[in-house]
Amino acid sequence: MNDKFNKNDNAPKRMSLNKRTHSTLTVQGSTGRAKVVQVEFRKKKVVIDPKEIEARKAEEARKAEEARQAEAKRIAEEKRQAEAAKKAEEARKAAEEKRKAEEARKAAEEKRKAEEAKRKASEKKAVEEHKPSRKENVEDKAAEEALRRQQDEQQKRKIEEEAARQAEEARRLAEENEARWAAEEEERRKASESDLDISTSKYVREAEAIQEREAENRGRHRGGNNERRQSTKKREETENQNTNQKRSSRRGGKGQKSLAKLNQQQHGFNRPAAPVSRDVVIGETITVAELAQKMAVKSAEVIKTLMKLGEMVTINQVIDQATAQIVAEEMGHKVILRRENEIEEEVLAERKTSENAVTRAPVVTIMGHVDHGKTSLLDYIRKSKVAAGEAGGITQRIGAYHVKTRGSGITFLDTPGHAAFTAMRARGAQVTDIVVLVVAADDGVMPQTVEAIQHAQAAKVPLIVAINKMDKPGADPTRVINELIQHSVIPESMGGETQFVEVSAKTGMGVDSLLEAILLQAEMLELKAVADGMAAGVVIESRLDKGRGPVATVLVREGTLHKGDVVLCGLEYGRVRALRNEKGQNLESAGPSIPVEIYGLSGVPVAGDEVTVVRDEKKAREVALFRQGKYRELKIAKQQKAKLENMFKDNTASELNVVLKADTQGSVEAISDALNKLATDEVKVNIVGSGVGGITETDSTLAAASNAIIVGFNVRADGPARRVIESEGVDLHYYSVIYDLLDDVKKAMSGMLKAEVRQEIIGMAEVRDVFRHPKYGAIAGCMVVEGLVKRSAPIRVLRDNVVIFEGELDSLRRFKDDVSEVKSGTECGICVKNYQDVRVGDQIEVFENVEVKRSL
Repeated sequence: MNDKFNKNDNAPKRMSLNKRTHSTLTVQGSTGRAKVVQVEFRKKKVVIDPKEIEARKAEEARKAEEARQAEAKRIAEEKRQAEAAKKAEEARKAAEEKRKAEEARKAAEEKRKAEEAKRKASEKKAVEEHKPSRKENVEDKAAEEALRRQQDEQQKRKIEEEAARQAEEARRLAEENEARWAAEEEERRKASESDLDISTSKYVREAEAIQEREAENRGRHRGGNNERRQSTKKREETENQNTNQKRSSRRGGKGQKSLAKLNQQQHGFNRPAAPVSRDVVIGETITVAELAQKMAVKSAEVIKTLMKLGEMVTINQVIDQATAQIVAEEMGHKVILRRENEIEEEVLAERKTSENAVTRAPVVTIMGHVDHGKTSLLDYIRKSKVAAGEAGGITQRIGAYHVKTRGSGITFLDTPGHAAFTAMRARGAQVTDIVVLVVAADDGVMPQTVEAIQHAQAAKVPLIVAINKMDKPGADPTRVINELIQHSVIPESMGGETQFVEVSAKTGMGVDSLLEAILLQAEMLELKAVADGMAAGVVIESRLDKGRGPVATVLVREGTLHKGDVVLCGLEYGRVRALRNEKGQNLESAGPSIPVEIYGLSGVPVAGDEVTVVRDEKKAREVALFRQGKYRELKIAKQQKAKLENMFKDNTASELNVVLKADTQGSVEAISDALNKLATDEVKVNIVGSGVGGITETDSTLAAASNAIIVGFNVRADGPARRVIESEGVDLHYYSVIYDLLDDVKKAMSGMLKAEVRQEIIGMAEVRDVFRHPKYGAIAGCMVVEGLVKRSAPIRVLRDNVVIFEGELDSLRRFKDDVSEVKSGTECGICVKNYQDVRVGDQIEVFENVEVKRSL
């Protein structure tokens, strides 16, 4: 029967079941007698098909979605209206404030005019002093009363506006709550009205329908004994419940056992019910992996979020601060932005200096062409013999000296004049107050003289020209002046601003006038600096001393540098162990414009770095390590960029690998620049390692591994380094003059250039007749008109001075004999290999390929 019921497609989708119950009641009649009345109770039950229920549920869900969308639209519209009202209110307030400001301005203007009128009236009527004063008091009181009323009105208006805003907000919240409550009440009402018998199993519904029909039929036929029918119904319900319980226990027993076993195997960690918001600290740059780690999420989630924002990244890719902030906020975290140099700024902000500035000594840089007498002129001023100790008689490092003359001090910086030391001259021009340009009277303006002028003009430093070597017979100062005028250096005698002084470093002529010119220029500049407080300066030169460690020559700009101060010097830091002047004397402190050598740094600083005294050595170390990390990242980025740029280039250029060691940092910088400028498209210098100090075993090992030569400039190799050099056969060169170093490197690079191949014509033969031979083919009877015809040399066949064939000879004969060469003015027979179209009048050109060595 159940199968028939299931297979019947025409079964009703909605079926009503009427159930009748008969009962007997005893009631009191109108006459007072009891009557027995038969009463029939009817109960109606409706069974609905599940498909119709699902359709009804879908319809209700659709209506609920429409209602939610309508509610969202209404809320958005209310929000938009509220924003529009808020903007209108803000515009009204701005207009009101503008009006009030205008009224206040007018009131102030009227008050000023009234006061002006009062003053004029008081001047005219000096006799009536008391009356005008009383009038003025009355007007002041009236103005104060008006201003007070205006303030009261403004305060009252603000209170009313705030009350209106709060009332509007309360009304909006009440409407939202009322709408929400109405929706919830409607849902509860719909749920209470649905009195439908909905079961999860169609078999249960069918069984219930059959039982109800059977009970209804039994009630109709028997017509009585309601108690028996009720007991039977209770018994059937009890049996059905027991059957269902047994069936469900059989189905779920196995599942319950497996569920219990699974619960025993679960760990104690529970997944958070809601997302966890964290404070994410983001620097200027951060990798995707670091950002994911700080947010405690997987890197794949961060990459997915970036892809949604249109950024295709990898897990190790570096993203900027703005992008990382957007990603973190998108994923629900709070962002704290940090600058990477925050510690550095904090350390530098702790410096304290006095505001009382005092006059300081001028810093004068001696510049000019090589061998024009710069150091000799400075020697005469210092009464020393520095030039005699220089290798090759030329200066190859910056020297800093403090000279006391006529009660005031002058700090001199002596710069090299060689073309390779451009960076040193530029650094000297940046830290100086006055530039003294030394020009030899017998040599005139030279390339480095022009370069020194350009450095001084770029640094906007006043220039004093010292025309040196005036004691020589060929001195011509007029020529020097005319050449300098071409470079915009005009003397004061011609209306310019540059002082020209004629001097002689050998006899001392004009040296006093030069010092007076320097002091006059310094007095015009009004040079001042703070003498008290923490010092700040710049590194002039640095080197690595074998016994003392890193040594830096520092020019103090402001403050006072004391022994024991903690200094931050570019990428290095340290505590000043000792202070020494240029004469090697120990000092306890150094003030502004005083050059000193400091000891105790963690490494050799770069020339030109800023030197700053800080309070905390620990923070100084953190800043130095941070700077070293940034420098390392920048260096790696440059190398990576160079690799990417050279990826698709034809890397056929030869490289000369060099390990460079010098005595000072400035010398390393200058020599490196000079060697890199020697590079061409075919050969270049690759500096695989450089540094300050002697040649160590590490340098020798590096040179052996990279097949490089070692260049030592004013330094020597130690014992372990020499043993490695001898065992590995490394090429080692010592130099003390930069000329020799550059010349030798240039020769080595020239030897690496490919030889140039040139073609030299050695002979010319003219075809007089052509013979045919059964074995060789066409044989040209020729007359050698120029040079020599060789059997082994390549040839060209020319016709009307146009090359028509290029190849080699198959045979060369003189009469019947094979010969190797035929000289000019001699007849011969020539057979050209793989060419038979030789004609009378053709020319056969004989040439040789000659290799010519090239040089840079």
